[in-house]
Amino acid sequence: MTATPDPIDIDVGARIRARRVFLGLSQTKLATALGLTFQQVQKYERGDNRVSASTLVRVAGALDTSVAALVGEDGARAEKPMFRHLAMPGAFDLLDAFAKIADPEVRRAVVRLTKTLARAADRSNAA
Repeated sequence: MTATPDPIDIDVGARIRARRVFLGLSQTKLATALGLTFQQVQKYERGDNRVSASTLVRVAGALDTSVAALVGEDGARAEKPMFRHLAMPGAFDLLDAFAKIADPEVRRAVVRLTKTLARAADRSNAA
């Protein structure tokens, strides 16, 4: 039986990934700064491996943020789903491209298209 990652570990990993991507760091660069392999950073970001307290402090320093922000104890409770979404590969690229669209009608069309694609994916996953 395969153990599933703890939701807290997934959330911490999502925050690490979101912050790393926001700063434009690769997993390799973060790993090098921490004296780890990029595979270990991948496991932390997925929540497959728990981040020890000492490593969490080092990660926070490397990402120029606080441990509280990485564990979700900085008062930003409503952000939990957002960080999980932003941790997905391509999410920042999509958001960055979306922000560059000046025309509000085009932005609305992109949202409608994305929602349509998501519904289609849900239907095909349910089948």
